[in-house]
Amino acid sequence: MTSAAFFDIDGTLYREGLITATFKKLIRTEIIEEDLWYNEVREKYDKWDRRIGNYDDYLLKMAEIYVEAVKGLHRSQIEFIAQKVVDQNGDRVYTYTRDRIQKHKEEGHLIITISGSPEELVAAMSKKHGFDDYVGTKYVKDEHDYFTGEILPMYDSDSKKKAVLDFAKKYNIDLKKSYAYGDTAGDMAMFKLVKNPIAVNPTRELLSKVKEDPEICSKAAVVVERKDMIYQMDMSFFDSF
Repeated sequence: MTSAAFFDIDGTLYREGLITATFKKLIRTEIIEEDLWYNEVREKYDKWDRRIGNYDDYLLKMAEIYVEAVKGLHRSQIEFIAQKVVDQNGDRVYTYTRDRIQKHKEEGHLIITISGSPEELVAAMSKKHGFDDYVGTKYVKDEHDYFTGEILPMYDSDSKKKAVLDFAKKYNIDLKKSYAYGDTAGDMAMFKLVKNPIAVNPTRELLSKVKEDPEICSKAAVVVERKDMIYQMDMSFFDSF
């Protein structure tokens, strides 16, 4: 059996959300009307930016508009935009996570990304950073490769759990010797399945859920990267949290 490291992308590897950069690119190419940003997204972004709102609310609103925006477009159009986004933004990653990817490669571990971003973006990011395999949110296409407006999400905990188990079966992975890196509550299932869960710049919700689960809490580590400093700690640091 082999060991693996499972990585979330948005907020764990990439310093923002890939869908944010894609959303802005779609505005610039006039696929999404600019008014949608100001009328529907900007309010949630401003609340998050002022730390009185939830970042997930902001991302989910963009994702909701993205679904409608790509409906009727051909796969090749979105793949082209996704590649441009990664070409221009793919190096905006956390030093800690980038170094961990390299370390796992050197140790002969499989490195796999499980991300809630659209699979076209995840594919391009996976190729850039040398992942062995990947899965992202699937935006369903018809028999002619045009998007239908339906999705198969990969941002919730249940979907990520299934993905980890599918990869474990596919590659004969020993989860008791494996790692998972994530930043939101959607990564909890990955944390529960592996021996070494690492919360990277975690949300308050994720830390609260980890603390509520004695099994995960006893084995989880926390990493926070700010500016050019990386802080590593175990969950006992958050006893008063």
